[in-house]
Amino acid sequence: MKTICESVLAGLSRGEKNLASAMVLSSNGCEIYPSSVHRLGNNAVMLGRDSEKRFLLIVADNAAKMPAGFSGEKIGLSNGSAALLCELDSVNAKALRTAFPWCAPKSLRAERTTMGCGDRLGLATRGHIMACKNFNLSPVLAQQSMRELTMTGRTFQGVVDDATFMVYECDFQSGYGADGDHLKKICDIDVALAAGMPMITLDLSEVMNAAAGDWNSDEINSAFAAMSSETRERIASSYADKEFLVGRYTVKIDAITAKRCAVMYDAALDFALEVYKHLQEKRGNEFDLEISIDETTSPTLPSHHLYIARELRRRGVEFSSLAPRFVGEFQKAIDYIGDLDEFDRQFACHADIAKSYGNYKISVHSGSDKFAVYPTVGRETSGFLHLKTAGTSWLVAVEVISRCEPELYRDMHKCALENFNDMLKLYHITADINKIPALDTLSDEQLPALMEMPEARQLLHITYGPILTGNLRDRFFKAMHKFEKEYDEAVKRHFEKHITLLGVASK
Repeated sequence: MKTICESVLAGLSRGEKNLASAMVLSSNGCEIYPSSVHRLGNNAVMLGRDSEKRFLLIVADNAAKMPAGFSGEKIGLSNGSAALLCELDSVNAKALRTAFPWCAPKSLRAERTTMGCGDRLGLATRGHIMACKNFNLSPVLAQQSMRELTMTGRTFQGVVDDATFMVYECDFQSGYGADGDHLKKICDIDVALAAGMPMITLDLSEVMNAAAGDWNSDEINSAFAAMSSETRERIASSYADKEFLVGRYTVKIDAITAKRCAVMYDAALDFALEVYKHLQEKRGNEFDLEISIDETTSPTLPSHHLYIARELRRRGVEFSSLAPRFVGEFQKAIDYIGDLDEFDRQFACHADIAKSYGNYKISVHSGSDKFAVYPTVGRETSGFLHLKTAGTSWLVAVEVISRCEPELYRDMHKCALENFNDMLKLYHITADINKIPALDTLSDEQLPALMEMPEARQLLHITYGPILTGNLRDRFFKAMHKFEKEYDEAVKRHFEKHITLLGVASK
């Protein structure tokens, strides 16, 4: 470590661009990430790794002038200089964001194409950046839901901090987002905001009356009659038996559909307004609000989408993106299930509605590995979209483990089988895991092929919680540290496939 530090001191006079090339980047089991070397006054700040962990290293030419805010173990060097060896913790992440503001997440509301890169491990961001930096696309590198936080034992602050360190390490100064995903309560939104997350995905599933989608006319009329006279008059005059021209389509709303939409969505849209005002109070205009109505059992009809968009605009809610529930099945970890022609037809109408009512982004949830629909999604939105991925980066890690640490993979697979039924209470999948070959019939060389099998992918996808919080945790993260480069390259390849199929242009 001292050899590296002394070489930093010798190179400080060369300027930031030449500093990394002038210093020793590897010595006695320690390695510095070259892209992470930056000057801070007369000091240098960089990230590195040894055989066990990653670390932050600060080298100051004057020990009395160490940058403020950082905390770590002080190392004395020659001629009154010093180094600070720091843990990758919340204190140092905050100091890094203060010293280098481009390390902090920001609002991406002005960006055309955005992609949520969910990272359940805090390790995938490097691969995400390697894939995204070559395309006209802005990544949301810190993205997590309350369910994922519970399953992994993480916090919103930890998710942002993990992204901060990797953004700095990769010298990624183009800007990135952070998303408090599928939040339903203002108290949870506040935790995400306090962690520095500018994007809030508001899940309206618990405040909308989804059951009314299946009610008969008498039930709808009865519920509608209980609404205020002002609302009833407005719905009748604005929607009942009206036709709306949206791009290439005419969307018709008959009287009962108008009433049904009011019964289903009005309370939820009022809550969306409350959240919007709350976000304005907290962050001014520096936030991205996504409206999520995808957590329902029935697809979002174009007439319903149009009603929601118009009513949000009428209330003055500015939202960056909206996630309908699309026709067909968007199950975790596997490709689209359903009639592709019908998906294309309906999606085109959804895209035209978005273009007609404020040109917000259509957001595709559970969007990872839906390769069959990406060309349609990219084409019909003209790239004005948000694609949300989460578990696919975890599955890339599983595949890397299956190749590089087969014995660990076998134990992870057994843990997944033991916890599968419990996890089915949290995730909707239809995989028949009886189709998965017994592990004792497979050689080590055959294990990676399981991650090409839909049933095995879904098995491992939904059981990440027990694997990451149980007795396999330490072995797993030690292996991931050991095979860091293999994981980075695998994530990069996988995400480049997503991006190119969407038709996103290269930079």
